[in-house]
Amino acid sequence: MKITTTNAPAAELETEALILAFPEDADKPTPWEAVDAAVGGIVSAALAGRGFDGKRGQTLALSTPAGRSREIVLVGLGPAAEIDLEVWRRGVAAAATKARRRGNGKIAVPLPEIDGYDADALAAAATEAAILTSYRYREFKAAPAGSVELEEVLIAAPADVADATERAHRVADATSWARDLVNTPSNEKRPDALAALAVDMAADAGLSSTVIDTAAARELGLNALLAVGDGSAVGPRLVLLEHRPHGVEGPPTVIVGKGITFDTGGISLKPPAKMADMKSDMAGAAAVYGTMRVLAELDAPRWVVGVTPLAENMPSSSAYRPSDIIRAYDGTTIEVLNTDAEGRVVLADALAYARTEYEPRCMVDLATLTGACVVALGSQAAGLMGTDDDLCDALIAAGETTGERLWRLPAWRDYDKIIDSDIANVRNSAGRAAGVVTAGMFLKRFVGTTPWAHLDIAGTAFLDKATPYQPKGGTGFGVRLLTRWLTT
Repeated sequence: MKITTTNAPAAELETEALILAFPEDADKPTPWEAVDAAVGGIVSAALAGRGFDGKRGQTLALSTPAGRSREIVLVGLGPAAEIDLEVWRRGVAAAATKARRRGNGKIAVPLPEIDGYDADALAAAATEAAILTSYRYREFKAAPAGSVELEEVLIAAPADVADATERAHRVADATSWARDLVNTPSNEKRPDALAALAVDMAADAGLSSTVIDTAAARELGLNALLAVGDGSAVGPRLVLLEHRPHGVEGPPTVIVGKGITFDTGGISLKPPAKMADMKSDMAGAAAVYGTMRVLAELDAPRWVVGVTPLAENMPSSSAYRPSDIIRAYDGTTIEVLNTDAEGRVVLADALAYARTEYEPRCMVDLATLTGACVVALGSQAAGLMGTDDDLCDALIAAGETTGERLWRLPAWRDYDKIIDSDIANVRNSAGRAAGVVTAGMFLKRFVGTTPWAHLDIAGTAFLDKATPYQPKGGTGFGVRLLTRWLTT
């Protein structure tokens, strides 16, 4: 998609569809009066009528009898006091979708004034909205004949917003690529294939990469990763990506993403319903890959290491079993009670390895870890646990800005005893009570004293129903959040 910027006023923009945003309670002259005059007053007539009153997400397309655009699309932002960056982002997405469905491939978005946000922030959000709402997974099915896709977006602002839109363009493209990885069927992204995709991306972006294959994992003692992956004909991989700008010193930041390329549940087999969605169980790894790509493209001045344990959780004669005890990389013994609680098992080795190998300043992991998080938070927010308040607060702030919201859950010591095992150091399943928390407490056993945060993205990484700029299927959740956190 082509994204350009201009300082020209809205009435002078030449495009197919002009997007104009309005609050619900607008009772004063809007900045679009010149546009209204240029098109014979059809905007003010629409505002005075019953077809549009500015409710959040409401859209109305107006054919213009005159002027520089073929159509004008009005979009409502709801009550002025409640408009934030996410409301604006969703509004642009709704209007862009309306314009595209009416056959417009080129749109212009003049920025309104929204209290608390400068032109760069509004331009970046509009850019993300236009790109992300236009996402389609087309690898195995062509677009319908005659369909129109959004090709050009013109952002109009009184200030120079070119750098902000370029940055947002890169972040949105990386998010779309992460979506592609999540939506790819599992036969096309088994652990070896997904590792190869990550390595190819790293080479293109300028990242260094290392792949620890099955044989190397055995030599290192990555027994938890091996236990989960040994049930598959394709053994597991641990992929390490590194962005280290010249001259940057000090310990790195480590981001870890769960990469179960397909999850049958193993011996503790899942029910058939919804099992097809388990191609998305590597969404944490996809988010790490997308984030590392953006960091390299932006030449971010921060040393960051991405760590992704990749495995396929399959039932077979070589699969790990309930009652098995595994000695993880750091020597911690794990009693396996449920082979479908495999994500925390592979992450145990990844976290312990990263902690030991890199001695990081902090670690953040992302994982489609528990159905309990979906029950608790739905698809509106990811669960957050952590050992460091400053780290958690920074992640929450980044989520508020990007619309990838987080809700913090407790990591109190009282929960530790729930995951204690009678015959090992820890058990990988503690039952239904506080399931999202006990999963996080399991991971906490492997981070030592390193400041750590855990994001359970089970409800946000893969959707059954689309939102204004998130499609049905993979969302790429985490790329925009982590990029914001790592670059501000």
